[in-house]
Amino acid sequence: MKKISAEEFDRKFDDGEDILPYIDLSSKMTLEEFEKEILTIKKVNVDLPSWAIASLDKEAKRMGVTRQSIIKMWLIQKLDDIALHRKGLQNIG
Repeated sequence: MKKISAEEFDRKFDDGEDILPYIDLSSKMTLEEFEKEILTIKKVNVDLPSWAIASLDKEAKRMGVTRQSIIKMWLIQKLDDIALHRKGLQNIG
């Protein structure tokens, strides 16, 4: 696998160039594996103080979504932020 910067990769992709040489296929997974590993929904229970529930409900109402939706949205955003931060640190070192 060849190494290039993210900007160069994006440019090649946007220009319709072949990007396959820049993709690590050694850890590829089948669609079935992807669905099983990534898309499986699991239920969790979280205990929160009443003030946090009230704040979530207020914000959910303001946004026109359910409490569950806002919790999922915020958790996923935070996990994405953490992943980007870690990736940035890896690129530095």
